[in-house]
Amino acid sequence: MPTERPIAVVAGGAGALGRAVVKNLAAKGFKVFCGYHSSADAAAELAREHGGEAILLSSDLSAPDPLEPHHEKVSGMRVLVNASGVNIEGHALGLEQSEWDRVMEVNFNWAARLTRSAVKIMLPDSRQIPGGGRIIHLSSLSARAGGRGQLNYACSKAALERLVKGFAMEVGARNILVNAVAPGIIHTPMSRRIIEQHGPRILERVSLGRFGLPEEVASVVGFLAGPDSAYVTGSVVAVDGGCW
Repeated sequence: MPTERPIAVVAGGAGALGRAVVKNLAAKGFKVFCGYHSSADAAAELAREHGGEAILLSSDLSAPDPLEPHHEKVSGMRVLVNASGVNIEGHALGLEQSEWDRVMEVNFNWAARLTRSAVKIMLPDSRQIPGGGRIIHLSSLSARAGGRGQLNYACSKAALERLVKGFAMEVGARNILVNAVAPGIIHTPMSRRIIEQHGPRILERVSLGRFGLPEEVASVVGFLAGPDSAYVTGSVVAVDGGCW
């Protein structure tokens, strides 16, 4: 009789980093629910390729419980990965209030609601989950280094990292581990303009002398989702090639 696969939910699974995470977790035996806001077709195709399902994580970002419509499907969920994110660049004084609010809403406020939603699903069975439930957020090098034209983004990711540490303190006793992965400059569509315009200058500050790949970020996420990280919580793991 086949063993039931453990459940993982990847929010933002259709994005470049999210796709790599979906593939990594599926290869580790998870049934992956690929969460999306608007990329329904891409999420559905990716989920089919890897034996999972696509789920709409609320087109209304202000919804207080994003996973609530899917409680029955994802009951017993072991892993949540939040790979959702948005960046609207602009000088601090030139940003419209709506642009500032949009970045904070997606990268921090919605992430907080998603975390609360996942904890509510994990709590009833958390003490029985081998190795504990896992919640992993994708942060950014910008949280500690910032960058011109990215004040809103940097603030949102710094707040996300504080959220991770706070939740780790509050739910650790219930066998739920909460961590973040902070990528540096990775070859993705979001980073293409920065690499094309400023690549050589940025690489002067990267010890390994190259930009990263989505799969390298996904490998660290996979570690944090697996049994070998059972004593890791409240951590932010940098995947930035030694950027200083």
